[in-house]
Amino acid sequence: MKRFITYISSLALGGLLLAGCNPLQLDPIDDPNNPSVASVTNNATRSQIQSVLTGLEARHRGYVTNVSQAWNTFGREIWYLNASDPRFQTDWLGQAGRVPDRSYFGFGNTGGGSFFSPYQAILQGRVLIESASNTNLISTQEREAVIGFAKMIQGYQFMIPANFVYDNGIRIDVADELNPGGFVPYVEALDHARSLLLEADQSFQAAGTGNFPLMLTPGFAGFNTLAALRQVNYAILARLNIYRKDWQGVLTALDASFMDLNGNLQRGPAHPYTGPPDVFNPLFYVRNAAVNTMIVVHPSVLADTTAGDLRVRRKFFERTTPITITTDAAGALIGTHQDNRWETNTAPVPFIRNEELILLKAEAHAQLGQSDDAVEAINVIRNAAGIGDYAGTTTTEALIDEILYQRRYSLWAEPWGHRWIDARRYDRLSEIPTQYDNGTIFRQFPHPQAEVSWDIYRGN
Repeated sequence: MKRFITYISSLALGGLLLAGCNPLQLDPIDDPNNPSVASVTNNATRSQIQSVLTGLEARHRGYVTNVSQAWNTFGREIWYLNASDPRFQTDWLGQAGRVPDRSYFGFGNTGGGSFFSPYQAILQGRVLIESASNTNLISTQEREAVIGFAKMIQGYQFMIPANFVYDNGIRIDVADELNPGGFVPYVEALDHARSLLLEADQSFQAAGTGNFPLMLTPGFAGFNTLAALRQVNYAILARLNIYRKDWQGVLTALDASFMDLNGNLQRGPAHPYTGPPDVFNPLFYVRNAAVNTMIVVHPSVLADTTAGDLRVRRKFFERTTPITITTDAAGALIGTHQDNRWETNTAPVPFIRNEELILLKAEAHAQLGQSDDAVEAINVIRNAAGIGDYAGTTTTEALIDEILYQRRYSLWAEPWGHRWIDARRYDRLSEIPTQYDNGTIFRQFPHPQAEVSWDIYRGN
């Protein structure tokens, strides 16, 4: 039986100790490669805190593969065609009556990147906070900077399981991983994430000015000052406030973020992938590779494009030989185009970009009846895509239609499942097409069986 989040951090619990007065009792064996959590939460050195911080950045990207492949399949942005295991088609597309259960393929008892991996990052953040809080080997301002970074990542990560299980709720009280709190509703989970992001901002402010005091990975290049990290934190808050339908809160957060109507749409922090001894970009596939396992562009995305849209050419590569997988429910699933975004297998994967922030601005203005401001933001996106200014009506409904369409192409297949979440929050899941695969559109997922088993084990 798996307990709820036994992975306290990337620092494994080292040593072996048999308790009691046993003549066969062994002395503790310390593993220098896997130090105990206690060793870094009691007067940790700067280098130890640095190690936990770098570990947090590694945990921060743990969701990317699973969420990119699965959630974007749910929203029919992609198909993840996999000849080695047909369940990536049948189960993830909901074919032949397959529905999510507690052992759902690709998630199951381990939860994958959609559930347990975010909690690993959250608990790694807790270890980092304890490490910084319980040492006198760094200054007060350095401590606040580290705590701010940890809480920013925690706020981001809580949104992932919340959007996965949705109405089923998540645990937010995980301070004691062996005795976690109960499940709270989606809205309360989002409010908790908001509190963490606001606390992160307070810590960043208390940290003073200048550069972040420890080393961040290249994913934060251009965002490694305290001022820039506050902007990233507010960008995450803006995304969160869209889910909370706090439209003015979105705009307030954007004003303090790195959003720039005249700036580079691609600008934003990223998950780095640098190759050995690190890992490669899990979304990269060689163009025209002779393989039968690959992320391909969903046919509906290709069918619904606007003539001349530069995003189509930039993001979708037409293969010389399509990839074809046959399923009993729909016959042949044919992938004619593959992902064209990644130049190499070490390309970083952005986790929030200026382009998304501008679209958030457009949506918030549209919801507040500020149509001129909404259209201004929409036109930034449209003109960057080479399709000219918006010429439609400016009712709230029409503007939201336009914004959701632009999000579909601007944010295509990003590691967040934007279209699936967007369709759900606007009650438009029925608009996601299933005629290409004879599948089902899922609204949410149940808790993994391990969660239920752990509560039974504890007598709850």
